Amino acid sequence: MIRESNSGRSARSGAAVVELAVLLPLLVFLLVVAVDYARIFHYSVTITNCARNGAMYGRDPVAAAESPFTSIEQAALAEAPNLKPEPTVTSVNGTDAAGQPYVEVTVSYKFQTLTRYPGIPDTINLSRTVRMHVAAAVPSS
Repeated sequence: MIRESNSGRSARSGAAVVELAVLLPLLVFLLVVAVDYARIFHYSVTITNCARNGAMYGRDPVAAAESPFTSIEQAALAEAPNLKPEPTVTSVNGTDAAGQPYVEVTVSYKFQTLTRYPGIPDTINLSRTVRMHVAAAVPSS
């Protein structure tokens, strides 16, 4: 009977452990960066929705009178109850080149990353602006 040697097998498993030890920090780094990227995307979508809600509130005076919110800022922040600290909301009313009135809502948020590695910023300023024309108070006939 021929007996197989386990010496080749144990040498290979030792090499696998060394390879894992060398690559594990890189794999963990890539995982953390991917998680931060996903969080940035989620927060960007959230503050975009905040700006849109604020602009929708400011564009229709009839709907604003029936809304549970008392200001553009409250309407905008209703979309982001879980963001701490709260985003900053600013609004501007104006008239465009065609003479139509508009409301412009900007929502800004200072995003904190999970990672503290060189070359990756600790904070990222996210800002979204939505401009909508103000609806007519009396419909045109």
